[in-house]
Amino acid sequence: MSLRLLVIPVLVAAGVLAAPAPKAHADDKAADQAALAAANICNKYCDGRDTALAPTDRASVSASLYGRRFTIHVNDTDAMIWGALDGGQAGDEIWLDRSFDGGRTWVDSRIGDSVVAAGGTSVRTRQYNVDNWATNGVGALRACGKAGDRPELVCSAWARSTWNAWDRRTAAATALMMQYNTGTGLFGNEAWWTSANALTAIIDNARRSGMGSYRYAIATTYDKQLNSRLGQFRNEYLDDTGWWALAWVDAYDLTGDSRYLNTARAGADHMFAYWDTRCGGGVWWKTDRTVKNAIENSLYIQLNAALSKRIAGDTVYRARAQAGWAWFQTTGMLNGQNLVNDGINLSTCRNNGNVTWTYNQGVLINALVQLNRLTGDAAALATARRIGDALTTSTYLSPNGILREPNESSTCSDDGSSFKGAAVRGLGALNTVAGGVYNTYLKRNADSAYANDRDTIDAYGSHWAGPRTVTSHSCQHSALDLLNAAP
Repeated sequence: MSLRLLVIPVLVAAGVLAAPAPKAHADDKAADQAALAAANICNKYCDGRDTALAPTDRASVSASLYGRRFTIHVNDTDAMIWGALDGGQAGDEIWLDRSFDGGRTWVDSRIGDSVVAAGGTSVRTRQYNVDNWATNGVGALRACGKAGDRPELVCSAWARSTWNAWDRRTAAATALMMQYNTGTGLFGNEAWWTSANALTAIIDNARRSGMGSYRYAIATTYDKQLNSRLGQFRNEYLDDTGWWALAWVDAYDLTGDSRYLNTARAGADHMFAYWDTRCGGGVWWKTDRTVKNAIENSLYIQLNAALSKRIAGDTVYRARAQAGWAWFQTTGMLNGQNLVNDGINLSTCRNNGNVTWTYNQGVLINALVQLNRLTGDAAALATARRIGDALTTSTYLSPNGILREPNESSTCSDDGSSFKGAAVRGLGALNTVAGGVYNTYLKRNADSAYANDRDTIDAYGSHWAGPRTVTSHSCQHSALDLLNAAP
């Protein structure tokens, strides 16, 4: 789908938008019909349905301008929306914009354009579909309008129906899918390893919520990207390979399709090819063999343990998982505060003392949970508990009980925007086997993010304690990981 951005200058002082003069609707009737035909979407019903036929009417977001009120009305039963202008006068105008990428751009502009008639004070558009089910377009709409005698215009926030968004988990999953590109099978701006995390969050949500609407993303991503990079979702970064391989383990668990498990095995074998004896063992972070970090080695342990659990009679992946953890313990990367530092100093082969990123805690927790499930190693689970306790009580990583990434960005544009998702995913896995001991922490974080870090279409920013910031697929999957993990 080709998207175009409608650029409208903002009048900052007034908080409204500048617009051209209203068009002559009677003269442009043919053009209006052509535009409607081009934008027409048919799901249960086709665009342009009479509002009188809507079985439900939920007033959602609105905006005001010069005493006029422009309101989005939602027909949740049919997943359709219309706009209403109230408090106006003859010549005032209202229309809808429709977006399929969370409001960053909009392919359908000025649909349902309607004008208050002579002697009137209000007008409604007709109903328009929120989503395009034929193309897996996950949409949102907003109402825009203007006074007939003034040039400025105003737009409401974006809104959607409760279709595939009946609770906060499914709503967050739907908002994440607004950032999925069906043409490439990736999220965001062709993001790579963070797309693996986003897909994992969608798969986990399908299991957690029972909503299977977005299962198509699994095969789409697989088919579109299987032969990219080094093939089989491998590339020069071994942690990237680990993220993707774990996503395909998840996909296998949900679908039972053996090709996903085979690809996960290819990823694990690729990582093993970069395990060597420098500093006694460990996987290199990148194929240039210059850095050994905690993240790729934690992923390595988790992946091999998960594979061994799913392959009858396996001894190879089991041995690799156990060797990975045995080596990890010799490095000191798990420090005296029971937090994981970023990597090792190759000169000393010991903890480099670098930042304790949140994902380093969560991924090692998850690795040790999987190792315990595989081998029954009680010490591994006890270590996971110590890391979990440290993560949730640290004033550095959990100030006031809310998880926060060190140097947390407000732009949602860096790799770190994905870190908290992996952290709570691991904590959630531990919480499940530990009888819910982290329920209070996870629920506190989920409630805080929902209250302080969410917009009108359930898109989340980076600060779960607030204030809300812009979103991205990385921030969004992290919030979805949290909601998936929370009780």
